[in-house]
Amino acid sequence: MSNFRFLSTEWQEIGEAATKAESLAHADPRTSCFYARRSLELAVEWLYDHDSSFKPPYERNLSAMLHEPSFRDQLLPELFPKTRFIKDLGNQAAHSKKPIRQFDAIQVTRELFHFTYWLARTYSLGTTAQLEGLTFDPNLLKPAKPVESHQSLPQLQKLEADLKERDEKVAAQAKALAETDAHISQLKREIVEAKQRNQKVPDTHDYSEAQTRDYFIDLLLREAGWKLDRNEDREYPVKGMPTDKGDGFADYVLWGDNGLPLAVVEAKRTKKDPRIGQQQAKLYADCLEKMFGLRPLIFYTNGYTTWLWDDEMYPPRQVSGFFTKDELELRIQRRKDRKSIATAVINKLIVDRYYQEESIRAVTGNFEAKQRKELVVMATGAGKTRTVVALSELLRRCNWVKRALFLADRVALVKPKFGS
Repeated sequence: MSNFRFLSTEWQEIGEAATKAESLAHADPRTSCFYARRSLELAVEWLYDHDSSFKPPYERNLSAMLHEPSFRDQLLPELFPKTRFIKDLGNQAAHSKKPIRQFDAIQVTRELFHFTYWLARTYSLGTTAQLEGLTFDPNLLKPAKPVESHQSLPQLQKLEADLKERDEKVAAQAKALAETDAHISQLKREIVEAKQRNQKVPDTHDYSEAQTRDYFIDLLLREAGWKLDRNEDREYPVKGMPTDKGDGFADYVLWGDNGLPLAVVEAKRTKKDPRIGQQQAKLYADCLEKMFGLRPLIFYTNGYTTWLWDDEMYPPRQVSGFFTKDELELRIQRRKDRKSIATAVINKLIVDRYYQEESIRAVTGNFEAKQRKELVVMATGAGKTRTVVALSELLRRCNWVKRALFLADRVALVKPKFGS
């Protein structure tokens, strides 16, 4: 028996890779995560090949396909983070010497089950009645017989290269066949009809599984370099909360090497908006500031979406993940090092027109007022380049930014007019 038996009829190759991941989760976690990513990649490629509502990305690789807007928009909100975790741990298994835990392999297999369940539930040409009530059974991950040997990292990298070469040949053959075989077009029409039919039936499957929330958050923190191997990293007791006893427990505290708190993380249940934890996270930050004399940055998350709030500098904003220790230390250091930009002297060797200086003063004034985004519109020949260069120089001199990125819509704008 396998958790992925429902794939055997219509998605045999996807199911075979998923079953390998399942069977190796306990015995060989690294290879298990590799095959989980392999199964995900095959499933995502199937979606792009058979459903024209998924727009092919600029490059045909797993990361690009996952982050293509049409892919993310069509998934259930709970599913996209699962695909990302499967990809990331699969990449770590194939390309990093970092150890892969048995717990990681089990969780990745669980998330793969939910994604492939959605695939079958949405696109099955037959009845979906056999899927109703189907849940993930971790007991099926235990191998029927011991695995004799583990795949080493070089072996997995060779296997990955061999599979990629084979996939490219199969894709080329399929493309040539699709140009001549009307059967492919008929199949795509049937799949679209099946999708429309299946989506009319309410999907009651629990894709979230609240118990995986902590795992998602742990994984994101580990990706940012936080080991979480000490008692004070989780459920840290704080004093001064507005409760009868005045006690509380911060879900996560991220510490600097000097023993001071760099950030506090408030975790909410998967199905809740993490922003409901904003005030609670602020109270934890208040307590930590009183206890240690340093105000930490604030994160609040539900494992799927994460918000950052450095309330001494900017309003809250959504971020893609947690910051590393160095990044947090730099942000806290900037609180001390930043000089006022609203009154700082503008370099007149770069700009000398009154409206250029007025533009810079308007932008810096808004930055001082904790706004993060500004737009300056100027006519052709008005000196936009000089204005933004002078603004960047001012921000760097006053320790507001470390680097500035300039984007241009054509090469001619960034090529020097003279010289080599």
